[in-house]
Amino acid sequence: MPRELELLDTEAHRDLRIARGQETAPHFVQVVVSEFASAATCCPILLTKNPDTGQFYAGAMYGFKPGENLLRDPVGETRPYHPLDLERQGFFISGDSIAIDPHHARFDAPDGEALFADNGEPGARLRKIQQVLRQLKTGVEETDRFIQTLLAHRLIDPVDITLRFDDGETLALQGLYTVSLDSLHELDDAAVLELFRLGYLQLAYCMADSLKQIPALAHRRNRRLAATPG
Repeated sequence: MPRELELLDTEAHRDLRIARGQETAPHFVQVVVSEFASAATCCPILLTKNPDTGQFYAGAMYGFKPGENLLRDPVGETRPYHPLDLERQGFFISGDSIAIDPHHARFDAPDGEALFADNGEPGARLRKIQQVLRQLKTGVEETDRFIQTLLAHRLIDPVDITLRFDDGETLALQGLYTVSLDSLHELDDAAVLELFRLGYLQLAYCMADSLKQIPALAHRRNRRLAATPG
């Protein structure tokens, strides 16, 4: 969480502008259940624990180590999926209001898009961010319920991922979790029906199936390594 947040104010932030380009993507981006289907087409969806709270959250993996985004090529090709959490970078929910991190790089954009129109009303970009924040607020709550249900049925298992790349580097990823299909298939009919009615059965299979994107990401990384001058 940023050290300093300011409540967004029409007067105080009248001249604030936001960069028009793509936001910087971390290698692991928090996602909510409504995004699973889209994210799974290009990213592994995994669970990890918040280091401050110890609570699980879901994320889409963009790379294998910090600062690595394998879903955008070196010339800036648009990534195939854009999480809500990236769209709202620099903006936060504070009660019933919106807060901003005024020092976020997105706001260091003199030629960027104005947040407010001349009449003080939210501009198109800000209206979009307001919508994203509403989706995230609801989505985080829904995702927490999904994860708690997985925990109640003992369906979460750790997954250790070790990959060796063409340059000889070996990366071992730890602290990641997925849905155990073995445990899922051992549930009784009543539990499976409950998961189905909640929409959680589909989400569980979506998460498990998304693991096939790990070798696809590894291939992207090797391809990028091959294109990098020695």
